[in-house]
Amino acid sequence: MTDYRLLCEQLRALSEDNPHRIAKLANASALIFQGVDRLNWAGFYFLENGKLVLGPFQGRPACIEIPLGRGVCGTAAKSDATQLVSDVHAFPGHIACDSASRSEIVVPLHENGVVTGVLDIDSPEQNRFTEADRAGFEEFARVLEQFL
Repeated sequence: MTDYRLLCEQLRALSEDNPHRIAKLANASALIFQGVDRLNWAGFYFLENGKLVLGPFQGRPACIEIPLGRGVCGTAAKSDATQLVSDVHAFPGHIACDSASRSEIVVPLHENGVVTGVLDIDSPEQNRFTEADRAGFEEFARVLEQFL
């Protein structure tokens, strides 16, 4: 079981007094990728000109742009709601950036109360993510938002 409290503490320690946005995001994706088991991708997309654009991540190469409202990431950003998907192949409009991904969780990120991006985590296992993971990743995102 993932210790989300510890992940959040590590994120705070790496982000406090750090003015470098990309470095903070790179470390955040590395924390997740190394600290959470059974993942194949962990990273970020940020809104630019109405599309989500790839940010720092850990894993295989990924889609560079995702239209707002398309796929799991685009749906999370447009609806401003976490998407916990047990089987990505059953998700309407799923975008297969990595054919190995079977389940996914995507948490919207905010700056000044407005959605500006998403935290995206994929697993090669169907039904990988639970409600406990949702709560943990949402808390991780809230901590990160303090430092963006």
